[in-house]
Amino acid sequence: QVQLVESGGGLVQAGGSLRLSCAASGRSFSSYAMGWFRQAPGKEREFVAGINLSGSSTSYADSVKGRFTISRDNPKNTVYLQMNSVKPEDTAAYYCAARMLIYSYTWESYNYWGQGTQVTVSS
Repeated sequence: QVQLVESGGGLVQAGGSLRLSCAASGRSFSSYAMGWFRQAPGKEREFVAGINLSGSSTSYADSVKGRFTISRDNPKNTVYLQMNSVKPEDTAAYYCAARMLIYSYTWESYNYWGQGTQVTVSS
């Protein structure tokens, strides 16, 4: 079992930066690949970024590539999402998720989810 708690969301102006954190508790955090997803009102949940067990491999949605960075600190059981040059279209609830071994682009394949943190970007 893994429990995930996101933090760091809030209101930010377009062009600004925000860093989201996801703290994990439970066993063997380093055995879980991690993903960040987001969901805007009336839209489906979408993949934002994924990271492998060691942090050596990452993947991003085209819409955030070059602006967002996912990273992890295994001794601290935490995964981060650094969001730079944010845009109003980045406004959404952001969720971190965990699944064994390999990250996935589909939210249905993740076993554990946090409660989400709201990010609102003003223009």
